[in-house]
Amino acid sequence: DHSHNIMFGPPLPPGTPAPDFTAPDHRSNPVRLSALRGFSVVLVFYPGDDTRVTSQLGRIADRYPEFQAANAVVYGVNPASASSHARFAEKLSLPFPLLVDPGGRIARVYRSGFWRIVRRTVYVISPEGTIAAAWRGDPPVDAVLRALGRTTPE
Repeated sequence: DHSHNIMFGPPLPPGTPAPDFTAPDHRSNPVRLSALRGFSVVLVFYPGDDTRVTSQLGRIADRYPEFQAANAVVYGVNPASASSHARFAEKLSLPFPLLVDPGGRIARVYRSGFWRIVRRTVYVISPEGTIAAAWRGDPPVDAVLRALGRTTPE
């Protein structure tokens, strides 16, 4: 069953072209992946705008200047509405946008979910538009920064 594979198979492997998408962020600005060539892009697929993900997105937010120094842009992605995302972003003072993924279309092509079910998955996309790294769950921020070519102090 195809949906089962999407849910429980591995994320897209490194070297794969990152599927293009256009989605509104929580301020209704359209974000198109292919327009971000030249930047590394970090996509954080997460299940919901609630306290369980506060720690994961909050840890990235705390170190956002290091992502900026690595020429990276960060987006949280899930199917919740723009208004839900906006409340959540404000509550956490997130310095990066949350993308609205109605029906989980982006999650599906990134093997991170099916319809409204999202598995926590983090992708790093290279400035050339290929998958550089992918993790299920909540990888250490240092691991994500290393995938961006940042050497983090041990």
